[in-house]
This record gives sequence, C-alpha cells and structure tokens, in this order.
Amino acid sequence: MPKNNETVFDFPSDLLDAQVALHRARHASEEYARTLPWSAEPMAGWEADKQLHSSYRSSKPDSPGYTDDQRSEAARLRAEVLRLSAVVSTHPFWETVENGKVVEARMRLKHAHEPPAEA
Repeated sequence: MPKNNETVFDFPSDLLDAQVALHRARHASEEYARTLPWSAEPMAGWEADKQLHSSYRSSKPDSPGYTDDQRSEAARLRAEVLRLSAVVSTHPFWETVENGKVVEARMRLKHAHEPPAEA
C-alpha cells in the first residue's frame, strides 16, 4: 500500500508481465553465466604474488574457454534480456506518466511483483 505522499501507478497487465519476464530472463542469464568458465576464450591460469600482511594469493585455474554451445546459449539469453528491456522501456505507458514521476514509476514497476510489506 502506498504511503500518503506516494503516487499510485496503474500499470497495464502487459507491462507487468513484461517486467516479470525481464526479471526471470535476467536471473536465468546470471545463473547460466555462473556455470561458465571464467574466460570466454581459452586462457592460462595464474597465481598472484602474496600480498603484504596477508597470506592470501588470488589465482585462477586454466580456462578452456566457452564451447560453441555455451557461447550460443549465453548470446541467446543476453538477447532475450535486451529484447525484454526494450519492451519494458519503450512501452506506451511511460508516455502517460507525469513529468518528474517516471523514475518513481519505474522503480515501483520493478517491485510490483513483490508481495506488499506488512506494516
């Protein structure tokens, strides 16, 4: 429930659906990226010098690079995130929002799928 000084935005259902799809696509892309080798191209691993006042040494193992399938899937997921970002950001609804309220509306849309916080 909005507070007294907050504007209520009546988001159209297709915009709400597109925003939820964007959240899901971004999540899928980020999750997939976590499974990929650290370098897209084959690259030798490395170990940094020990730092002063620390026993920690940063390092990376050898990276085989992405396979063709991994490269294709990462590109497909990025393209879907980009497509949905354009759907959300160019939706005709934004033309109806009062000047100075677009950022507030955009932030509300990003969280519209969340259950309301209890007071």
